[in-house]
Amino acid sequence: MILDYPYMFLSVVVPMVISLVFPFVDMDKKAFATISTVLLLIPLAIVSWLSIIGGLNEPILDPIFFRDPSVGTFSMLLDSISAPLAISIGLVTSMISWYSLRYMEHRFEEMEEEGHKPPGWGVYYMLYILFSAAMMGTVLSTNLIEFYIFLEISLLPSFLLIAFYGYGKRERIALLYLIWTHVGALAFLVGSLVLGLNVGTFDYFNPVRAVANLGLGEQLPASIITPVFIAILIGLFVKMAVFGVHIWLPYAHAEAPTPVSALLSPNLIGIAAYAMIRIAYVLFPSEFESLAPYMLGLALLTIIYGGLMALAQDDFKRFLAYSSVSQMGYLLMGIASVTAIGMAGAILHYAAHAVGKALLFATAGVLITQLHGLRSIGKMGGLAPKMPITASLALIGFMHITGIPPSLGLWSEVLILAGVSNFAVAINQFFWVVLFLLVGIGLSTAYSFITMRRIFFGHPSEAAGEAKEAGITLLGPMIIIAAVGLLLFLVPQLLVDPMIRALESLLG
Repeated sequence: MILDYPYMFLSVVVPMVISLVFPFVDMDKKAFATISTVLLLIPLAIVSWLSIIGGLNEPILDPIFFRDPSVGTFSMLLDSISAPLAISIGLVTSMISWYSLRYMEHRFEEMEEEGHKPPGWGVYYMLYILFSAAMMGTVLSTNLIEFYIFLEISLLPSFLLIAFYGYGKRERIALLYLIWTHVGALAFLVGSLVLGLNVGTFDYFNPVRAVANLGLGEQLPASIITPVFIAILIGLFVKMAVFGVHIWLPYAHAEAPTPVSALLSPNLIGIAAYAMIRIAYVLFPSEFESLAPYMLGLALLTIIYGGLMALAQDDFKRFLAYSSVSQMGYLLMGIASVTAIGMAGAILHYAAHAVGKALLFATAGVLITQLHGLRSIGKMGGLAPKMPITASLALIGFMHITGIPPSLGLWSEVLILAGVSNFAVAINQFFWVVLFLLVGIGLSTAYSFITMRRIFFGHPSEAAGEAKEAGITLLGPMIIIAAVGLLLFLVPQLLVDPMIRALESLLG
């Protein structure tokens, strides 16, 4: 279905354009927070409305808003594969926008006490909207150049948010983040340019015929097919922070201001997993299948490494960063199964991780604001009686990333495990895959609930003596995110059934 007007494109671009005037407007911080939240609710409302009226049974496309014979066409696509990501991004970015009001008040006060004068509320919310809307544009794109433009737009404001408002050596860490992720983006761009210039188009989805350009990359000369595929894959691996190219993530996500961490970890890095299906597999299906066993091994290594490192952390935000590395291994594992059910599980796990990790980073922000900047897990303990709502929301977050009902993570892990089991049998590696899976799942469960116990239960710490619940500005957005996650647990078929049908068609 092609829309009469470019609703999706406008829902992404209009908030970005409006935000550009924020630094020049003298408004109250509550006005900035309110307007920003409303602007980010627009793309969420559009993608939700289109998902409902179309039932995700067929692709929904904007009319083409850019066409060039050598570049291809720019449109925006919402279907059963992109909808879970678009809805997750819209939900988390809009809710964390309001959450930012109270948290950034605390952060501004901290920075002023340290002798720093950060850019004001207008700059913060401008960068926040640019970052949030660009992520939405990335997952709705249909063209490699369009995808790259939005990906780079998401990089620059997130870099500045860390540099302006982060913790510790924020300028150095922001530069580390910029260099690593930009190198990944450049590797992706080089592969994309070689492909597009040789085959005559950069479209990975044809908006005229409403079909994926399956196997487009295999029209390249045989000698460069594999190098081009590897360049695109490496670029996505860096963005996804899989083992070996994950170095930047623990620093950037731990030292970013917490509202930005709540967007970086669940939303931004998972977009690369989506692109592995939408771009890497679509363009190079044969190459993808030939490397799938190696990607499965890398996924298992990522799960176990991230889990072990998470267990070793005392800083709560750094713990969450390493757990994100581990969770990206689950997404890669589902994708590497090259099965409809496994890939559907990976996309659904993106949504589960978005909800769960947003709640957990938001919990870290609550503890920071309520306990005078405390981040050390070892200095926490016994907080649940004083902060029962925060403890409950944190528990829901851990349930989502470990797949315990009633959480969306249960269904995503069931689908991933089903797809990986089929693939492991097909490559005669069932025993070893199951063995490493048991280790990885055991670690995920261990680091989640050991940390939950250390923070909220056990002997009351000194911090517990002055602990109290945060106000509705912090807890309200978290409650909404948690409620949506629990609702999706009850009706997962709304996302899963059309997604599996679409992926079965894509995989042939």
